[in-house]
Amino acid sequence: MKRLELDFYLQDALKIAPLLIGKILVRKLDDKTILRQRITEVEIYRGEEDTACHARFGKTKRSEPLYKQGGITYVYLCYGVHYLLNVVTGREEQPQAILIRTTEDYNGPGKLTKALKIDKGFNEIDLTTSKQLWIEDDQQVVSYTTTKRVGIDYATDYYKNVEWRFIIKK
Repeated sequence: MKRLELDFYLQDALKIAPLLIGKILVRKLDDKTILRQRITEVEIYRGEEDTACHARFGKTKRSEPLYKQGGITYVYLCYGVHYLLNVVTGREEQPQAILIRTTEDYNGPGKLTKALKIDKGFNEIDLTTSKQLWIEDDQQVVSYTTTKRVGIDYATDYYKNVEWRFIIKK
């Protein structure tokens, strides 16, 4: 397996999201425990115009990682309960990220981060160099389907209904 390199993450989220489906999320807990999970569902959050994206309010302390160069993580606390793991993509000052919603063993972004012991301390981790968290490509080709994102009732109609959720076909 090969770790994804920086040039992969510098692409636009619209291009990367379908490519992340089927990749392997790797979490090294200690010298003896390495967890590998195939990514099965992701969602795109892209730009200040996306009324479901944290960048919709411009650059804030919370959303600042979205404005950085792709290849880092954006981890935030959702509803004061669950940490959610996002992959920042694109060039600097082009706020966009891809939420990792599910993997083969964990159905839900909060369940995933809890199982992999990912919390706010993983915010802005460099996925290209980290020894604790990264994504690998095992060259497996998968099929996927698209649908609208979930849990964003506050967004405008266009952004509520755009099919920016990618789900592996079983």
